[in-house]
Amino acid sequence: MKASLLLGILFTIVLDLGAQTDSVTYRPNKFNQLKIVPLPAIGSNPANGWLFGLAPSATWYMGEPSTTKISNFVGNFLYTTKKQWIFSSRSNIFSNENKLIFMGDWRYFLTSQFTYGLGSKAPNELDFNPNQGGSLWGKQGMDFSLIRFYETILKRIGDSKFYLGLGYHLDIHSKIENYNDAASDFNPIYSHDAYNSSLGFDLDRYTLSGVSLNGVMENRDKAVSPYEKNFAWIQYKINPAFLGSDQSSSLLMLDYRHYINLREQRKRNLIALWGFGNFVVSGDVPYMSLPSITWDMFGRSGRGYAQGRFRGENMVYGEAEWRFPLQQNKETFGGTIFLNAASFSSKTDNEKLFSKINPGYGVGFRVMINKQNRTTIAADYGFGQKGNSGFYLNINESF
Repeated sequence: MKASLLLGILFTIVLDLGAQTDSVTYRPNKFNQLKIVPLPAIGSNPANGWLFGLAPSATWYMGEPSTTKISNFVGNFLYTTKKQWIFSSRSNIFSNENKLIFMGDWRYFLTSQFTYGLGSKAPNELDFNPNQGGSLWGKQGMDFSLIRFYETILKRIGDSKFYLGLGYHLDIHSKIENYNDAASDFNPIYSHDAYNSSLGFDLDRYTLSGVSLNGVMENRDKAVSPYEKNFAWIQYKINPAFLGSDQSSSLLMLDYRHYINLREQRKRNLIALWGFGNFVVSGDVPYMSLPSITWDMFGRSGRGYAQGRFRGENMVYGEAEWRFPLQQNKETFGGTIFLNAASFSSKTDNEKLFSKINPGYGVGFRVMINKQNRTTIAADYGFGQKGNSGFYLNINESF
């Protein structure tokens, strides 16, 4: 109840702040150069299989384009070949003259996902984990529901590229059921249940509710598909029990992205670099709320592995991608070659960060459907270790 009440209060504040900013500063051209792409969606990734439905995308300016960065919204209303329902919206909205940024990540999932245990050493094949009292380790099925509401409001510091702000973050996992056909003949202890039981969390439902302190440097030319400069985000998230969390905890997230032009005359030919870290600083968080691969805001990390393939108390991730045009004088078609690596720690298995690193690599094809706003359809195939691989079909660049 406390979490739901705070969610409603914050949502009202967000709407009120947005209305105040628009009415005072830029009412005449609130949706200047609005571009809506109401795409029927056909997507794919290892965790969901093929996805079908609608994926509306919109880009627009909340102020004069010469002084205001482009805002973007991506929604998903999808059903998958694995009998999952995916409803989500992600937004990055810049008010007039970039005075405020609103960053939103809202989700409702009725879904399933394989989980493998904690740490970078968790195997593909089903096994028993001696450090968890003989619980299962390796590929285990899980059905669950997720309600997520993340909203962050950032205010620009003077005329600089730096922003400070507050956020509210709510995750409710429920209807959690583990399964594995290979282990059905005996009464197994699943990795999820062994971890949660050892720390006093429920096995079928838990809540993480908290506020965050945020610092952002936004220096990219276009957030949806940058050609140059950089972006940095530091977030310290506090999840106290009095806001609805099952147990008090805190997490630190670090995100840095850099874009290096290889040809000034053709800025689409570039190297993109991404460094990402997510760390449990204090307390304990339930299993599905631990840092995990491909659970970043847009679900783009770890190409070559399924979402949730690796999970742990601490996570470090890095990626490099070469993006290049495939036409001499046009921007319609492009390609990418990427390389990534991730490492996870696990206190329960005494595994330290960087004791094992899991690399991924692959190639991609790009179709730019709106040159002015750089709206792009992205198709990638990634390869990981020990037979992990996947096809990914999305809108806009991975980062």
